[in-house]
Amino acid sequence: MRLSVLQSGFLGWLASGNEEEVQSLPLRRAEGLATYQNNYRTSLMECLAETYPQTMAWLGEADFAAAAARHIDRTPPHSWTLDDYADGLPASLSMDYPDDPEIGEMARIELALSQGFVAADAAVMKRAQVADMDWDAAWLQVIPALVILRQNTNAAEIWMALAEGQVPPLAQEQQDAGGVLIWRREGICRLRRLDGDEAAMLEMLAGGPLPFGQICEHAVALWGAEKGIPAIGQWLARWVGDGLIAAAQA
Repeated sequence: MRLSVLQSGFLGWLASGNEEEVQSLPLRRAEGLATYQNNYRTSLMECLAETYPQTMAWLGEADFAAAAARHIDRTPPHSWTLDDYADGLPASLSMDYPDDPEIGEMARIELALSQGFVAADAAVMKRAQVADMDWDAAWLQVIPALVILRQNTNAAEIWMALAEGQVPPLAQEQQDAGGVLIWRREGICRLRRLDGDEAAMLEMLAGGPLPFGQICEHAVALWGAEKGIPAIGQWLARWVGDGLIAAAQA
């Protein structure tokens, strides 16, 4: 039997626990294999619990463990590093809890926070540079450690309350279809709410470096010059202050 076939068969047995699968493997001794399977599942459970502590607090440990076990049963590891295993749980939770959408949305927040923590570093634009920029020729781009999540519930408020040890609000749908901004600044992952207009502009900018003039033109097309130009000025000041702008090139 080729090594790749043996490895694939052994992984299949770890994921399924099907004794017929392990009997087909050319193993001299099968005693003690349960230890491998137990360690496999334990490691995956620990990975999920470590990545989603507030989602677990919201669901309760028993329900989270049950949801994690279902996810492990249907989703084997797909990467060489265990750190990547956690990225599929939000979709599983949304499937398991279709009537409680805040659960999947909260898990997406926690996944984005964990991914933002290990995203690439980038030098950020300083406030002092704003006055000296040739904005007619400037190009802007956001830092790599930035994620915008569109959400329909108050999952962000629930997550923040749980993270601060406070009583969380009841889950509810949001009237404004805005978003959540997650980014890393000075080694700390941060989170804040975005209204729909600011979320749309940041999403456009997150698609790649853009000329500042094009950003302004887009804002004017959406809201007119009287509203669009002041809004861009206010947002840019906040983006620079928050450390969201990675580079401004002229």
